[in-house]
Amino acid sequence: MKSKIFLYLTLIIAALTWSHRADACTNVIVTHGASSDGSAMVSYSADSHWLYGELYFLAGRRWKPGSMRQIIEWDSNKPLGQIPQPALTYQRVGNMNIHQVAIGETTWGGRGELMDSTGIMDYGSLIYVALERAKTAREAIQIIVDLANEYGYASSGETFSIIDKSEAWIMELIGKGPDNKGIVWVARLIPDGYICGHANQARITKFPLNDPETLYAPDVISFAREKGYFSGKDEDFSFRDAYGPLDFGGARGCDARVWSMFRLLGGENFDADKYLDYAMGYNLSGELPLWIEPDHKITPKDVADVMRDHYEGTPMDMTQDIGAGGNVLPYRWRPMGFEWNGKSYLNERAIATQQTGFWFVAQSRPNLPDEVGALIWFGCDDAATSYLTPIYVSTKKVPTCLREGNGHLLRYSPTSQFWMCNRVTNACYKMYDYMAPVARCAVDAFEQKQMFESVPEFDAKIAKLVEKGRLRKARRLMTRYTVKTAMTQFAEWAKLEELLLVKFIDGNVKAQNEDGTFKHSQYSEGIPDGLTQPGYSDVWKEAVASCPKASVLESR
Repeated sequence: MKSKIFLYLTLIIAALTWSHRADACTNVIVTHGASSDGSAMVSYSADSHWLYGELYFLAGRRWKPGSMRQIIEWDSNKPLGQIPQPALTYQRVGNMNIHQVAIGETTWGGRGELMDSTGIMDYGSLIYVALERAKTAREAIQIIVDLANEYGYASSGETFSIIDKSEAWIMELIGKGPDNKGIVWVARLIPDGYICGHANQARITKFPLNDPETLYAPDVISFAREKGYFSGKDEDFSFRDAYGPLDFGGARGCDARVWSMFRLLGGENFDADKYLDYAMGYNLSGELPLWIEPDHKITPKDVADVMRDHYEGTPMDMTQDIGAGGNVLPYRWRPMGFEWNGKSYLNERAIATQQTGFWFVAQSRPNLPDEVGALIWFGCDDAATSYLTPIYVSTKKVPTCLREGNGHLLRYSPTSQFWMCNRVTNACYKMYDYMAPVARCAVDAFEQKQMFESVPEFDAKIAKLVEKGRLRKARRLMTRYTVKTAMTQFAEWAKLEELLLVKFIDGNVKAQNEDGTFKHSQYSEGIPDGLTQPGYSDVWKEAVASCPKASVLESR
């Protein structure tokens, strides 16, 4: 890695062009053979300043002929139109259905002239309608294609992660413009034993044209030729270069996140230094591999922790420059860039970010019956200091703290997990180097217990009931487990916020005993003992001391 001096120059003096992306999300895809328990996984952070964190729930049902489904744009809640319902739809919870199909996404925009303002199907509706209708990932791909082509595509360039009990896919698509309804697209099956990722930049470049593990629109190349986006041989065609060309912002703000997830999960199998200049936007001539083989079997906890990354230990480490303030805060408020004295500057965009509405790690587990195997670890707000709670997709109801309509961005709710996680996280932002580790300790304790002990034990118990045909009782118990676990942890998070307030009030740090009680003086239980005032980081002190207006305390 580069030196610390280079790090500072990179972050502080980079007067470079920055392409802004308003809604920026991140996905990690893990194939069955790359996971520790044989499950496929997809993670997703829904990062938007306008999105509220809640758990979407829709029960499956049969529909009478002629029934219609309203299509509501996910981003704006704007009604777009109606489409016919099929005879049967499947239950979905969050971004997963009872057949263990899960879908995540990231937006990359691409060529603006290919937007179709007359389309009915926005990217969010494609996700949730596909989940209501698909039993496999391949079915989901075909449903997405058919819906977009029949009713028109109302969004910009997108990448979808799609997993099921046996496969994991990455799919990219973009519209064809207001006068040409439909989409051009390509989908690639990720080789088993490998991991993939995407983060608001088109990732599929060249792809095999005669391979059953690669699917694509019949006009994906000819349409690019027609529009003047491509003129070479078919075998040299790159979907990314034609429809979502890479620029500095696409590398530094987007693919850099993929680079970071690969370095964390790939280990010795991924040469992070080789791709560093690409990730930082300094050399766009190369490209990241679409997928890599990890150096160890991946657990859901591994994936969750990748979603908490801020480039720590790299030249883009967000804790190591003056922008982190005096308490090494790895966040920068928007906008991401600014101008000063005629020069342009940027802030990094890491995987973990403050404006997350909700995030999850979905597991498709073929070693369990569908009713048990479909599991989504769900959380709200900034992943770095929030927890994931297990949600069985066969649940009959959603916990109150995650229920749709329990508060929104303009109405606070004391019973909402989104708001409680925001209270904890925003508290940590003021004194991050001391407060965030306390929150992360609580996160790790809960997730370790659930992921490696409680849920596996419960899975085995419920699977036996399903195998005996006692599905009704199994669903009842899964619902009880889902609701109780979520509500119990919500109560613990409310206590955590109180602890953070008492322990760190006004920049102090109060000492605690091993049992968690606060140390107090010999004469009063209300007077702290062992209180410290840690102050600020050395980076901050050096920066302030070098300021011409700094006050120097002279010896007298």
